[in-house]
Amino acid sequence: MGHNRVIISKCKTIEALYYVQNTIKNGISRNVLIHQIETNLYVRDGKAITNFETTLPPLQLDLAKEITKDPYNFDFLCLTKGYQEKELENALTDNITKFLLELGSGFAFVVRQYKLIVGGDEFRVDLLFYHIKLKCYVVVELKATEFKPEFAGKLSFYTSVVDGEIKDKNDNPTIGILICKSKNDLVVEYALKDINKPLGISQYELTEILPKEYKSSLPSIEEIEAQFEK
Repeated sequence: MGHNRVIISKCKTIEALYYVQNTIKNGISRNVLIHQIETNLYVRDGKAITNFETTLPPLQLDLAKEITKDPYNFDFLCLTKGYQEKELENALTDNITKFLLELGSGFAFVVRQYKLIVGGDEFRVDLLFYHIKLKCYVVVELKATEFKPEFAGKLSFYTSVVDGEIKDKNDNPTIGILICKSKNDLVVEYALKDINKPLGISQYELTEILPKEYKSSLPSIEEIEAQFEK
């Protein structure tokens, strides 16, 4: 009953139907429902540009589309102007519960900066997840810049290596998701056109960026440790 009141009070008819179906399908809590409505999930759900239609079997296709969003809402992060990809990754893993909530139902976090050794060369996957419903690994790469075509090739390479080195014989093909600061949709479409690994390209949004000079008034862990050493 609480779910119904939330939906009726906050949504239009078509949106309400979407949230009702989503609640029933995924068994989400009232608090998660409120979060989805407040972050306008209805508009963002399944909107990433993908090549899933040509790279995934029909049984996986519909569910795979549902696991993407565009844009991803990272309003729970506090970043300063000029932040780098490492800072974005650190902030997301520091807030992994909220990040998983934004990713959606079925994602299980495996590890960050997963090391891949290929022919003696070392590579690092930003974030590695496993999707319980899709029964596959999901490689998530982060870019604090505008999308470039070469990003798709690197993500395709990572999914290939995960398939070859990590995936169990009972797992489905690994999916790659690239989340960048901005993108040109037409460039993305051409970049994915001839890639045979299942990839999705999206962007993220932040509403609050702190000044570069911002620093917490509380001492850092390093500063506290230095005082103890003295």
